[in-house]
Formats: sequence, C-alpha cells, structure tokens
Amino acid sequence: MRFIFPVLLGLIGCGVLLSLGMWQVERLAWKNAILAEIDARIFDAPAPLPAAPSEEADKYLAVTASGTLTGPEIHVLASAKGLGAGYRVIQALDLDGRRIMVDLGFLPLELKDATRADRNVTVIGNLHWPNEINSSTPETDTNRAIWFARDVPTMADHLGAEPTLIIARETTPTQRALTPYPVDSGTIPNDHLSYAITWFGLAAVWLGMTLLWMWRMRRKP
Repeated sequence: MRFIFPVLLGLIGCGVLLSLGMWQVERLAWKNAILAEIDARIFDAPAPLPAAPSEEADKYLAVTASGTLTGPEIHVLASAKGLGAGYRVIQALDLDGRRIMVDLGFLPLELKDATRADRNVTVIGNLHWPNEINSSTPETDTNRAIWFARDVPTMADHLGAEPTLIIARETTPTQRALTPYPVDSGTIPNDHLSYAITWFGLAAVWLGMTLLWMWRMRRKP
C-alpha cells in the first residue's frame, strides 16, 4: 500500500510530460507543413507584381518587376555567412507610374559610400514585410545613413515609395559588388523538435526519480 502514492505520482507526472512532448511532435509536423508551403511559394515561378500587394495575401510571393533603381540607398547593418559584416542595400525602384522598394542584397562595409548611378534592372525575388525593430534596436544613425533593422513603412516613408518590398533573388543586369540575400525559410524559428526532446527527457527523469524513490522506500524497514 505504501507504494500507491509514488506510483500514482509517477504515472501522472510521466503522463503529463509525455503528453506535452507529443503535443510538440504534432506542432513540429504542423510547422514543417507550413515551411514546405512557404518554400514552395518562395521558389515558385515569378508572377507580375500585384497592383496592391498585402502582407496577408502576398507574403513570400515570387514576383518579377522591371524599372529604374533611383534615389538614396538605405544601408541596414547585417552579416552574411562567409562574407562577414556589411549592409543590406535597399533602394527605390521606379516602375511605370509607381515606386516600390527592392532589397538588393549584401554589400561589404568598405563599399558603402561607393557611387552607384541610376540604372535599369529587372528584379526577380519575393515580397516580404520584415519588421525587425524591437525595444533593443538602436536608433537610425542619420549622420552615417546606417539603419539597424528593416521596417517596411518607415523605409517607405524615407524613400518616398509605397510600402512594398521585394527581396531580390536575382537582378538583370547583375549589380556590381552586391550579393543577393534572398528570402529563406531557414530563418523562420522551428524549435518544436528540441521542445519535444526536452519534455520526453523530463518524463524519463521523472520516471527515474520515481523508481529511485520506490527503491529507497523498499529498503527502509
């Protein structure tokens, strides 16, 4: 009879922890399905730029647009694997009767102030509405024209463009010194597997502690 309480406590505790682990496994399958849909959209054949794109309907939509890169550049401090520190270069793209924005890719630090004339390009990429600003984001360094995060409405106001941003996958002609920094679903958090392993591990520990408790109880006279 004295083992009833530890057995019940062990079973209940393990049951709760295992159910939490299984829930995370289900969430992992759900998240993987969403990421597969995003990947399919990212690498789909590019469509013409919608007349009035929205984040809800068009996020990650593969598009193509032709126009003239013009006006000042926004330089967002960034780093790229294998390339080190640098900037994302964002510039206005004048189309026929409208102006949008293009994230042209990665630029090394030392080339930030190089002169780039207006140029006609065709861009293939994905619509995106990144909002990387949080409570710890530094203010824009207006003296050096350096930004520390991307925020579509704020960038659009600065460049006098509509709040539409294409993250370039490729440009024709290729932009000298710029390396495309395209949208990648790998940047979307997917921690459900590690959470599941954590819950299953805690269930194993709980079971082990319960067995140890019962073993000690059995040794007592």
